[in-house]
Amino acid sequence: MRNLFILAAMCATLSVATPLPAQDQPPTPAPQDPDKKPSAPDPQSQTPTLEKPGTAAPEPEPAPKAKTPAKTAAAKKPGEKTADKTTEKPPEGINSRTVEEIVARVNNEIITRSELDKARATAREDAEQECKGKCSAEELKIQIEDRQKNALRDLIDQSLLVQRGKDMGISVETEVIKRLDQIRIQNNLSSMEDLEKAVSTQGINWEDFKDNIRKGLLTQRVISQEVGSHITIGKEEIAKYYADHKKDYIRPEQVALREIVVSTEGKKDSELPDLKKKAETALKRVKDGEEFTEIAKRFSDGSTAKQGGFLGIYKRGELSKELEDTVFQMKKNDLTDVMDTKQGYLVLQILEHYDEGEQSLSKVEGEITDKLYSERMEPKLRDYLKTLREQSYVVIKPGYQDMAGGGNSEIQEVSATPEATKGPKKGRKKFLLFGKRAGTASGA
Repeated sequence: MRNLFILAAMCATLSVATPLPAQDQPPTPAPQDPDKKPSAPDPQSQTPTLEKPGTAAPEPEPAPKAKTPAKTAAAKKPGEKTADKTTEKPPEGINSRTVEEIVARVNNEIITRSELDKARATAREDAEQECKGKCSAEELKIQIEDRQKNALRDLIDQSLLVQRGKDMGISVETEVIKRLDQIRIQNNLSSMEDLEKAVSTQGINWEDFKDNIRKGLLTQRVISQEVGSHITIGKEEIAKYYADHKKDYIRPEQVALREIVVSTEGKKDSELPDLKKKAETALKRVKDGEEFTEIAKRFSDGSTAKQGGFLGIYKRGELSKELEDTVFQMKKNDLTDVMDTKQGYLVLQILEHYDEGEQSLSKVEGEITDKLYSERMEPKLRDYLKTLREQSYVVIKPGYQDMAGGGNSEIQEVSATPEATKGPKKGRKKFLLFGKRAGTASGA
């Protein structure tokens, strides 16, 4: 569930500086009568065919043309056996096709072993990134095991949500284009063609790359419309929570910061003027009324760009002396000038300035709202996904049920028939130009 929340909150499983991210599916079947079991698809058309990874039988070779007696070789001698050519087999790899191991089917979509392996590898990377400098070796091991255990469940959940989005007629193509443009800008690429080349250079199929972004956005929209829109946090509830937890909001003086950083690391001196101009342009657009979070997503090279530049909450002594002297004199929503730092040109916004002592309700209202919303979202999203499973045809290969969070039935082992219409695809993996993304959102 944790990975799914990361996907829903951050939109994506794959990234560049901020992530260069994390396949078309049929509509989810209409809801069924709760007393009636979901009907399985026609076995002739939908029963998956499996075998362990290997090769399928080769296509039969055409029968040789009959030869006339005048052109035949020497006559067979008495007692000589005729070679049975029908039993000859070509060497493995000749006229043969590799068969993917199917571990789950979600309606008419399949999840393969290679997709599961990639999801588990991504789960490991995310855990290592989040635990960097924070966790012991044992804590990191537990984090990795927990995430990998839920990898198949999260793949099934994503497939259900994407299919539901298509069934609802949701289109995210405009958002896909905007997200690609953000990625292009963050990586200082001049055109979309350059971005495509950069993606391909890392061995990633361009269409798969865009489809991963599309799936993340579609999943987010479905969760927002089908689950989030039904969660309401009232003013009275917020006030009551604040009154019951006032001691939790007694704090030292702190500032919550957002950032836009234009990296100068590894850049030539001749490039610095243009980079500084980029930071100044971003600052001007915020001052002219554009949302800081949107400008950060488009212009910032930092790992916080995907989260709209949110840097964190700091008390005195946790920032450099120069930054501390600047930001602790500022008020909520104030902006710094462009500052020249070791990492690059930096712009900071004061998201909130907390005075020492008990914080007022007005200063922590948003924080309380987010907390209550998250607490309600988790169980409601799990209930919604459970309903989608009950209304869908979900089958799991034996041996994978514990990783899948349950399924309606099991895939049976039968001989494999590869799908001849699908061509080979390059491996899908994270597209990282400037390092791994930092996972900061909490999930299930």
